[in-house]
Amino acid sequence: MKKLRVVYYVNQFFGQEGGEEAASMGVSLYSGAYGTAKAFAKAYGKGCEVVATIICGDNCIAENLEKVGSEIIDLVKFYSPDAFIAGPAFTDGRYGIGCGYLCSEVIRQFNIPAITGMNQLNPGVELYRKQVYILKTGKNAISANKDVKRMAVFLKKLVNGKKLASPQEEGYFTRGYKRNVKMERRPAARAVDMVLDKYYGRPFNTEITLPRKNINARPAAIRDLSKATIVIATDGGLYPADNPDKMPSANADRFGVYDIDGLDSLKKGEWVIRHNGYDNSISNDDPNRLVPVDAMRKLEKEGVIGALHNKYLATTGLITTVENSTNTGKGITNYVKNNDIDAVLLTST
Repeated sequence: MKKLRVVYYVNQFFGQEGGEEAASMGVSLYSGAYGTAKAFAKAYGKGCEVVATIICGDNCIAENLEKVGSEIIDLVKFYSPDAFIAGPAFTDGRYGIGCGYLCSEVIRQFNIPAITGMNQLNPGVELYRKQVYILKTGKNAISANKDVKRMAVFLKKLVNGKKLASPQEEGYFTRGYKRNVKMERRPAARAVDMVLDKYYGRPFNTEITLPRKNINARPAAIRDLSKATIVIATDGGLYPADNPDKMPSANADRFGVYDIDGLDSLKKGEWVIRHNGYDNSISNDDPNRLVPVDAMRKLEKEGVIGALHNKYLATTGLITTVENSTNTGKGITNYVKNNDIDAVLLTST
């Protein structure tokens, strides 16, 4: 019986090339199973052969997605596999983006099964779950063995043409498809059951999941700007040149606080953009275009505003999960409250 030919993709860490220091490494190719691919091959069993393992640094692919992705896709094409596996990426956003992109391209170009695994916090989920089967995983490598085994079981179902159960039962993220299912009880009866379960505090599953949105009250206007302290905040990713907080160029989960006390403007070369979502050249040439210290100092001297806060706040607003965005927003809010700041001037890209 012919074995299933699989090409496997992992990042530098799970390919045993190194940690963050190796995140910018280019594409490497190993014949056969290597790193996580070995665990997958073992979990799948005798019917599978991992013919090649492709390794690439997270920074390399995340910062050059189409170019590096094309190079990897060419390698996949060379091996003519029956299936493609990537990850699992857990919560690592750069890894998740690479896995999701490659799987989506393999499906589009070769029409073969391609699956990956991620945690719900990974921004790759929202970017690629409509195109790719993304299995739900733990937050980190602690659950790797279990997650890889589930990916192997899921791939068997796909290649054997078995009918899949619901995303909840199979353990993958919903893809936006609705499937007609014949139920024994009428919709009205099921709806009444759900209402009663909700009323009595019993567990229930809704048949239509609606998105949850938080609506915040509009703040009161500042009556006298000449007495107000203003802080500049940006999601454009401007940091000191040495990037002391190691802020990422995408999927930030925090914000930084940087001293501008005594500065009348931000000088070129002393500040750097860490953001992969736009052309950085204009702001790198003049950082005040993104964080307008020069303009705010002028308003301060003219008495238009009371004072410019002696620090500015920065994060990288690119492919950031709702949860990370919310936590960052709460952190900035607490900073504003604790430092007697009256208003935030938020700049973006």
